[in-house]
Amino acid sequence: MKIVFEDIKRLAGSSFRILVNPKLNDFYYWHFHPEFELTFIVAPNGTRRVGNHVGGFEGSDLVFIGSNIPHLNFDYGIKTEYEKVVLQIKEDFFKNDFVTTPELASIYQLFENSKNVICFHGTVKEKIGKRLQKIHLLSHFEQFIEVLSLFQILATSDEITLLHDKPFENLYNNKEQLRLKIVYKFIENNYQRLVSIEEMAKLTHLSKAAFCRYFKKMTRLTFTEFLNQYRIEQAKRLLKSDKNVTETCYECGFESLSYFNRIFKKVVGENPIQFKKR
Repeated sequence: MKIVFEDIKRLAGSSFRILVNPKLNDFYYWHFHPEFELTFIVAPNGTRRVGNHVGGFEGSDLVFIGSNIPHLNFDYGIKTEYEKVVLQIKEDFFKNDFVTTPELASIYQLFENSKNVICFHGTVKEKIGKRLQKIHLLSHFEQFIEVLSLFQILATSDEITLLHDKPFENLYNNKEQLRLKIVYKFIENNYQRLVSIEEMAKLTHLSKAAFCRYFKKMTRLTFTEFLNQYRIEQAKRLLKSDKNVTETCYECGFESLSYFNRIFKKVVGENPIQFKKR
């Protein structure tokens, strides 16, 4: 697994970005960004992972995620047909006007509540979902008006569930982001060889124990779990090409074929041969 900071590029002249049916169901993309995000997905079933929350959904899901809250793409692992719309809004969207404009007070509170992550259900989910699926067909100005309208509806709805009891704590300050980027870059360049915790501790200027505590706090995984999951993601890519299981095993840094098979099945749910055939 790789936690990444996503640098979102909006279209010129727009305060937000709209993504329609980005197909990432084979890509484990655990990430965060300063932008607020409203995600709507239609699928027989799936799993949402946001902050500390893990939960399933059936039929559809509509979730409003606050700034800098880590989350996994909602379509990860879905094998059936599905539709997804993602609306990403810059973090300073109407920042000053929220405070000074009474008509926007309810929307301001909605954005505040997004720190807890808001899941919508019932009729409001269906209504907003249908409009989100058509929003990309509008002009920039019409999109702006539609976004305001959608948020006003969401802000006044009582068909909600907060996915965290209190605002999710953002652990990713600038110093820790930089440290994680150093670790990720190192893994990208060195995952094919033996990588020790002692080496990572030295790289990040921490003691071995401090590095282990830091990494577990930031990723909720041990370093070994993280490294294995990253290697398995690379292995899946190689298996989809012309590499056989043995070649893939050693090219991804595993020193034992039996260990590779065991970890692959633990992470993916099937052994490498089954995965390659499918």
